[in-house]
Amino acid sequence: MLQTLADFISYRPEAVRSEAKGRRWVRCTLTEMSALFPFWAPIDVRRNQRSLQNLGLISIDAVTGVEDEFFIAIEDTSSKHSAPTAREKPVAAAAPPRPQKTMASSGATLIPPNWLPDSTWISQCKQHNIPDEFIQRLVPEFIAYWRDRGQARFSWGNAFFKHVLKEWRNEQTRASKYELSTEMSESWRPSQDAIEILENSGVSGSFLEDAIPEFVLYWRERGLVHGAWNTKFIEHIRRQWAKYSASFGHDSMPRVIPSDWQPSADCFEILALAEIDENYAADKVAEFVLYWKDSQQVKSSWNTVFLQYIKHDWARRLKSINPTEESYGEDQSIIGSSQQRVKDRFEQIKDRSWAE
Repeated sequence: MLQTLADFISYRPEAVRSEAKGRRWVRCTLTEMSALFPFWAPIDVRRNQRSLQNLGLISIDAVTGVEDEFFIAIEDTSSKHSAPTAREKPVAAAAPPRPQKTMASSGATLIPPNWLPDSTWISQCKQHNIPDEFIQRLVPEFIAYWRDRGQARFSWGNAFFKHVLKEWRNEQTRASKYELSTEMSESWRPSQDAIEILENSGVSGSFLEDAIPEFVLYWRERGLVHGAWNTKFIEHIRRQWAKYSASFGHDSMPRVIPSDWQPSADCFEILALAEIDENYAADKVAEFVLYWKDSQQVKSSWNTVFLQYIKHDWARRLKSINPTEESYGEDQSIIGSSQQRVKDRFEQIKDRSWAE
């Protein structure tokens, strides 16, 4: 708000006032103030105005006889007319004056090479629990950056305050990530909150317990450092549970056929689509189980093997009941190809020359 008001005041015509006291006053309406800060509600605009007034950074006076208009000026903290605020400690008389102060009243300027933030801006930084050492460490790089850019500003103190806040938040984020990031330990277990989230999503408790050792082993072998193992575990379980749910009833693990095995309902529906009698298929189940039980072979899907067996057996049954023209043709071709051999063999049987 202070930076925006400084820009606003610098481009507005100065209001002549007898009590100006070296400050540049301008007239402003409530409508103009709301237009300057469309992202704030009117109550937030007034609250921030009062905050700046309490800090001694701006002054606001009402316009006599006009309800929605007022005078506004930005205080020059380096001016001899300005009194120290409650948050600012007075500077000793022997101390040299600060080279740079708030520049809103005298226009935008380049940052001097020996610029230092005044006590007002430092106190605002400390209100956010920022250490003084951290603040002072940022001054040289701040000056170097803006001198290289050659950009003028109305308030270098305000720009420095924003820069310090941004760097402090980045520093806290980096520190927090470093503290939270750990390697996967052998005794790691998901938190109770993570387990409840997954169970509320319908994931089986036994499925969760079986997945934990595999998850721990996978990440221990990779030796990676991560700061949110619970989140990673939730994502992993949701993917695995989705795959498991999608393939439920179609276990891909090869097994020996159980003694009480029965084909699934889906299996009989597929046979019905092929117009194969269900009773015929059901009568073949015992024979099918006995055969594969004796062979001790393993299969990943006994339903698929049963379907193939029934279809082939049904085709042989139909062929034996109603021979097709194709099978008749095949038989005729066999007879034709061996006709001469049969005739020769018959002649040998009829030969009685050996008895004469």
